[in-house]
Amino acid sequence: MIRTAKAHWEGNLKEGKGTLDTQSGILNKTNYSFKTRFEEGKKGTNPEELLAAAHAGCFTMAVSAMLTEKGLTPIALDTEATLTMEGLSIKGIHLTITASVKGMNAEAFTKITKAAEENCVISKALSIPISSEAHLIV
Repeated sequence: MIRTAKAHWEGNLKEGKGTLDTQSGILNKTNYSFKTRFEEGKKGTNPEELLAAAHAGCFTMAVSAMLTEKGLTPIALDTEATLTMEGLSIKGIHLTITASVKGMNAEAFTKITKAAEENCVISKALSIPISSEAHLIV
């Protein structure tokens, strides 16, 4: 399997701007810039936000897969990925998942989320600290 994305940029770093496109078309000339990356309240995305979104999606799917392997179907899984950046270095990602799963207890759910934290494809691709916390709604 191969996935592609394209970036286009015009201008210098601080005043320039660019667009991002993905193979699926879900990102189609999506705005990104220095301002959307480092200033609050600017419309557009940035590489770190996209990485956090990719990690949240991958981790959530991994949890779903592990629950499915145990014969459980989640009612809902909601994950927030918080990426911490200091200067120009990503220092870590913290994943917070809240779930509703019939037939699951909190201890077993935490065990599954820790396995997903370590083994989802995006986690494996990163060389930064990754942590998670699980909240099971009973």
